[in-house]
Amino acid sequence: MSKWMKVLGIVGLLLFVVACSTDQPGSSSSDGGGEEGEGSDDGAKKIGLSISTLNNPFFVSLKDGAEKAAEEAGYEITTVDAQNDPATQVSDIEDLLQQNIDVLLVNPADSAAVASAIESANSAGVPVITVDRTADGGEVVTHIASDNVAGGEMAGQFIADELGEEGQVVELEGIPGASATRERGEGFHNIVDELDGIEVVAKQSANFDRSEGLTVMENILQSTDSLDAVFAHNDEMALGAVQALESQGMLEDVIVVGFDATDDARTAVSEGRMDATVAQQPELIGEEAIMAADQVMNDEEVEEFIPVELQLVTE
Repeated sequence: MSKWMKVLGIVGLLLFVVACSTDQPGSSSSDGGGEEGEGSDDGAKKIGLSISTLNNPFFVSLKDGAEKAAEEAGYEITTVDAQNDPATQVSDIEDLLQQNIDVLLVNPADSAAVASAIESANSAGVPVITVDRTADGGEVVTHIASDNVAGGEMAGQFIADELGEEGQVVELEGIPGASATRERGEGFHNIVDELDGIEVVAKQSANFDRSEGLTVMENILQSTDSLDAVFAHNDEMALGAVQALESQGMLEDVIVVGFDATDDARTAVSEGRMDATVAQQPELIGEEAIMAADQVMNDEEVEEFIPVELQLVTE
C-alpha cells in the first residue's frame, strides 16, 4: 500500500508541473507579455489635417500627398473636410484638438475666420502649420505653399504677351477672404495694371467653384460687348468659363488661363480648350507639410516659409 501511495504522489507532482507550464505563447503573465502590451500602443505621433474642401481636385491631391508621406514616416494622420464652410472648419479643428494631436496642418477655407481655431491650438500647445493658404491670426510655425503672387504675375504676363499688351480681360476671383484670392489677384494686377492697353472689364468671385464659374461667366458675357481673355484664380473656375464660352461659340477667340494645373485643366490645355494654367504641385505641398511636422516634433528649426516651385503649363 505504501508503494502505491508513493506512485500516486509522483504522478500528482508530475501533473502539477505540467499544469504550471501550459501558459499560451505570448501571454501577458510575464514581463515579456507586459512589453508586448506597450508595443500594441505604439505611441505613434498624431497629425491632424484640416482641408478647406475635398470637392476640389487640387486639395484631394494635397491630402493624398500628406497622407502617403505620413504613412511612410509612421505617423497617424486624421483628415477632415470643411466643405468650404469656415464655421465647420473651426469646429473640425476643435474636434482634432480633442483627439490629442501633436501637430495641426491647416488649409484655411477663410484666412480670417480660421484664426480663432489656430489660437485654440496655440493655447493647447499644439504647433500649427498652414498649407497653400495663410491665416490672418494665431501663431503658425511655418507656411508651405507656392508663391501665389508670382503665379498671378506669371498668368498676367502670359495674357499680356498673347494679346500684344492690348485687350479686354475678365478676372474670375476665388473665395473672398482666402489668401490665395488676394495674392493671385495681386500678382495679376501687378502686371496688367501697368499696361495702358489692357483693361479688366469685369471681375467677380466664383468661389473657386466650376459651376459658379460657368454661371458667373455666362452673366458677364451677357453684359460685355468685347472680350479677349479670362484669368481665373483656379482651374475649376477656368473650366466653368470654358463651358460658358463654348456655348456662345466664343472660345476660339478668347484666351483662358487658370491656376493649379489640375488633371482636367492639363487635359483642356493639351486639347486647346484652355491656353495655360499655372502649375502648383499639391502632392509635394502635402509631402513638405509632413516633413515640416516631423521637424517640429523633433524640436528642429523650420523656415517660416517653405516655397514650392511654380511652372506655366501651355501644352
